[in-house]
Parts: sequence; structure tokens; C-alpha cells
Amino acid sequence: MIKLFGRYLRSKAGTVLLFVFFAAVLAFSFSLYHLPAEAVLYPAALCAILGLAALVIGFIHTLHMHKLISDIREMDSELPEVRNIEAADYREIVRLLREQNRDARTRAETDMAAMMDYYTLWVHQIKTPIASMRLRLQEEDTPQARVLLSDLGRIERYVSMVLTYLRLEGSSTDYVIREYDLDSILRHVFKQFAGEFISRKLKLDYTPVNVKLLTDEKWLSFVVEQLLSNALKYTPKGTVSVYVEESSVLCIRDTGIGISPEDLPRVFERSYTGLTGRADRRASGLGLSLCKKVCDNLGHGISIESVPGQGTVVRVDLGTRKLNIE
Repeated sequence: MIKLFGRYLRSKAGTVLLFVFFAAVLAFSFSLYHLPAEAVLYPAALCAILGLAALVIGFIHTLHMHKLISDIREMDSELPEVRNIEAADYREIVRLLREQNRDARTRAETDMAAMMDYYTLWVHQIKTPIASMRLRLQEEDTPQARVLLSDLGRIERYVSMVLTYLRLEGSSTDYVIREYDLDSILRHVFKQFAGEFISRKLKLDYTPVNVKLLTDEKWLSFVVEQLLSNALKYTPKGTVSVYVEESSVLCIRDTGIGISPEDLPRVFERSYTGLTGRADRRASGLGLSLCKKVCDNLGHGISIESVPGQGTVVRVDLGTRKLNIE
């Protein structure tokens, strides 16, 4: 209220200064004719008292209007009827703005639903030729076929990333939260990358962790896929280790090129690629930002430590906190 009163006084400062100026002009005029000063001071004091009363009444009116407009602005239901003409005008403005916002939201949801339908159809259609190519390549056990299978796996992950991005940006998700066996999730992901580990001659250091956790299998698998994909992409030689710390912290450690210290605070920002990503023009900067969003929605924490030239370790805290499930 004090802050509002200060703003109200500042808005009336011009009127107060104008009154003082008029009183000064009258006093100066009276002094030119040698008339008694009391003839000016008494009416000026009386007008000042009346003006002060008017200011108080005006502030009470302003306070009432401020509270009324604040209530109108914050109401989610039908707006209240008002008798004051000014308040009625504000009420109509708020009503029109709400209608425009509702229409804009409806259009945005419709557009998002149409885009989701299109890309969902596109993903399912593109999976057919991918599956066909995979079957044909599996019939040939040659170095070239293994390389092509590895490239095909990357294409599948990029297709999956498109759909994941759209689902996370949409108004709903399809989380199914229940207890899962972490080893089962990890083995399924490792199977997808087996050919790439072999062709790149990288070692996978993994020992079954025997951990049960509350999560969503599909979405956590996406996170692990992205983290393993990054580890493989930026590890020219050496080992990728997957293990658990403190009974519920999944760690994925590589011996790759690492991340520069100035990039680490921003690695989870959307489209931020950093020095490493700019060197690799294939980098989109989406993978880690999507991982962060999925982990937030699942109630899992995620963090990264890295030393340039020595490697990177990503930790996913699988201890479930408050879930953001719709």
C-alpha cells in the first residue's frame, strides 16, 4: 500500500505544484497592492485542506480500483460484474484479451497436434525403408556392411530424436512410471551400439548393476542412448565405462576429447554446441538439452564433469524426486 501511495502522489505532483504556483502568484499580486498577506494565506490554507481531503478521497478510490482490477486480472472464472464505468471498461479489456489468448492457445494446440500427426506418420513411414535396409545389410557380414549398419543406427537415433523433441514440446507426454530393472534397460541400449563399438574398436566396460528403479523405460532409454552416442562420437580410442555410484547414480564415462571448462555450464542449453560441437558440424546441440528435459520430467538429476583431453563423465541420479507427469 505504501508503494501504491507513493506512486499515487507522484501522479498528482503536477496538480500540487500548480496549486502552489497559483498561491504564489496571488501572494505576489497582493504584495504589489500592499494588501494584507492574511487575505491570501487563509484561503490558501483552506484550499490546501480541501485539496488534501480530495487527495485522500482520490487515493481511496484509486486503491479500490487497483484492488478491483487486480482481482479481475487474476480470476480464472467468469469476471465479476462492476458498477464503476472505469472498472467496467477494464473488465471488457481483460475479457477481450482472454478471448484472444484462448483463441491463440487453441490455434497453437491445433497446429502442434497437426505437426505431431505429420511427423509421427513420417517417422513410421521412414522406419519401413530403414528396417528393409537393415535386413539386407544383416545378410552380408562384410566390413562395409557393418559400417553401413552403424550409420543406419545413427539415422534411427536421429529419427527418434525428432519425435522426442516434438513430444517434449507438446502439451502432453506418454510417461508410464513403474519399477524397472536398470540392467534390462542398459542391455537393450548396448545392443543397438554393439556394431559401432566393434567397428570403432572401442571397449565397453560394463558390469551388471542389479538396480531397481522407478522410471519410464522408453524415456530413460532415450537418455542413455543419447549419452552413449555422444560418448562414441567424441571418443576416438579407449573405453566407455557404464557403472553405478552410491546405489542410484548411473555413470557413463569415456576417454574422449572432453569438454572445455567454458562450455560445461552451458552444455544443457538448447542448440548450444560449444567448441567441440562447432568443430563437428554434425552437432545440433539438441541431444543433451533433451536429456535434461526428460530427466527433469522423470525426477532424475543429470550432471557432467569433463577434462579436455582426458574424457567426460555424465551422472544421472536415478533417485526419483517429484515427478512432472501429466
